[in-house]
Amino acid sequence: MSDPELSEYFLLFTEIGILEQLSRVRLEACLPAGFVQPQFVVLNHLARIGGGQTPGALARIFQVPKTSMTHSLSILERHGLIERAPHPTDRRSALIHLTDRGQQFRAEVLKQLARDMARLALSFPVEKITRLRAELEDLRRFLDQDRTAIPMQDE
Repeated sequence: MSDPELSEYFLLFTEIGILEQLSRVRLEACLPAGFVQPQFVVLNHLARIGGGQTPGALARIFQVPKTSMTHSLSILERHGLIERAPHPTDRRSALIHLTDRGQQFRAEVLKQLARDMARLALSFPVEKITRLRAELEDLRRFLDQDRTAIPMQDE
């Protein structure tokens, strides 16, 4: 790979990192005090897939240490946004589910985010966003499948 080509890949990931930071700040501005983006993305994930995952599986999905995921889940559980159910085959573990209150919390945050999205739509029509999202999904799928090539650091 040539240096100019390599530079383009680094620039892409730099842009993605900047976008992540800017989007995190916007999201956290819509969250109640005491909540941060990593907790919301767990709620969002559980809403999207329907729940029923172990804390260990969630830690692997988000590529965070188990202690970090345990901390996030504890905060969400303390606020009644998730609940733990006994694992049917592994008594050492639990399954995490979104509560009705968690669904409502998520919906309220998304409603607040809609104002930002309306401003975004003024400069970026939905057709452009759809094309961009499709390209980024392809990249995400590759990186997700390739993550086994990257050793995960455990604590």
